[in-house]
Amino acid sequence: MEPWQGRNFSHSSFVFLGFPELGMHLRLLWLPFSVSYGCVLLGNFLLVYVIKNLESLHSPMYLLISALCLVDVLVVTAIVPRMLVGFLVESDEISLAGCLLQMFVAHFLSSLESTLLLAMALDRYVAICRPLRYSDIINSSMMVKLCVFALLRSGSIMLTLVALAGSLSFCHSNVILHCYCDHMALVSLACGDTQRSNAMGLAVIGCFVGMDISLIFFSYVKILQAVLRTPDGDRWKAFHTCGTHLMVMMCFYLVGSVTFLSHNLHIPIPTTANTFMGLAYILLPATVNPIIYGVRTKEIRNGFYKVFKIKANDIVALKVSSIKVSPIIVKESL
Repeated sequence: MEPWQGRNFSHSSFVFLGFPELGMHLRLLWLPFSVSYGCVLLGNFLLVYVIKNLESLHSPMYLLISALCLVDVLVVTAIVPRMLVGFLVESDEISLAGCLLQMFVAHFLSSLESTLLLAMALDRYVAICRPLRYSDIINSSMMVKLCVFALLRSGSIMLTLVALAGSLSFCHSNVILHCYCDHMALVSLACGDTQRSNAMGLAVIGCFVGMDISLIFFSYVKILQAVLRTPDGDRWKAFHTCGTHLMVMMCFYLVGSVTFLSHNLHIPIPTTANTFMGLAYILLPATVNPIIYGVRTKEIRNGFYKVFKIKANDIVALKVSSIKVSPIIVKESL
């Protein structure tokens, strides 16, 4: 980071200004975003807890859901706590090194989420279109390969993205019109040639939106063809399962694409609207994933009741045993 800071001779620190219209009333946003962050933590950790404690849910699909929940928690935690502090202070300042680090973490985790959504779509494709070969195709070896692929792809691309942004000179304003260090929000402040950074931003869209969404679309076309050949009861169950997945993916890819392309293609979007979409791209999937995969998935919903029924029974049994033991203790003391 230090060589990059040496070249950025004009500004080595930046100030966030995501909602300029609110001015002194920015603190009003602290409560709703705090509640949203709390819901993300509670919902995702609860879902992971249920999957972890039920052996019947230790299948590849539910392990992918657990991984998605953990990634959602991490990416939100990389942005929201610092943003909440910024709502309460007069000047929300960040160093260039801190900005680049936050940029890498946020975009790296978001790209991991894209890979997980792709993996979940392919898992449903194999389960519905190739059910007899499911255990042969989706196994532990496949999961390890998926993890390695996701880490290498996201790591290499996002390191390049951040390196290009860090090599720029920022001679204009040091005010980032966002609530976190978004790539193009920072690059737009550069005073030199930004063609390589712009091209890399478009490449990220092509790789993680263009390629992933194409494969997901292909998977669901095949799933739809297979579902239409099944009996009505099985058809409804398959539509229900795939429909929930598509709801999450549409939120994630649509909002994310608009946020990225608004800077690259110079689309005139008000700062407040662009900031809100950038936050929705991070917060919305993380908030609704536990509802979609928890409340709307029968196996997890039943698992939730089962886990907490066992815990409740354990607590009742512990209280009963303590009541039975206490008279004996009193008698012996006498």
